[in-house]
Amino acid sequence: MDAEQAREFLRSNHRAVLVTRRGDGRPQTSPVLAAVDGEGRVVVSTRETAMKARNLARDPHASLCALSDGFFGPWVQVDGEVEVVGRPEAVEVLVDYYRRVAGEHPDWDGYRASLEAERRVALRLTITDAGPDRSG
Repeated sequence: MDAEQAREFLRSNHRAVLVTRRGDGRPQTSPVLAAVDGEGRVVVSTRETAMKARNLARDPHASLCALSDGFFGPWVQVDGEVEVVGRPEAVEVLVDYYRRVAGEHPDWDGYRASLEAERRVALRLTITDAGPDRSG
């Protein structure tokens, strides 16, 4: 599987598990919703204070396993380097993210205000590797 095939899967399958590394090297996993932005990066929303954001500030590498709604159906893993996008830039990144995952919001002003109140940031993963490449 190449990166573009993984992006195609992620455009319609948003449920995923993000894997970052704790300070001691152990994995830290987080269930997330993922989208693909206009530049082909995987985008995830999180709080500025979340462990995944703190882990990525220290070590910007992550893996993401996206699952189909059938759970035991198709899935993809992507690996890459992650940029933590802070506010105010994150607000419009997360508006685009919301549209890609859920469509139009009934109250964009309220949504933007909640992003600020919750101290939301965007995680943007640039795919360097994608799989699976074979089944066993």
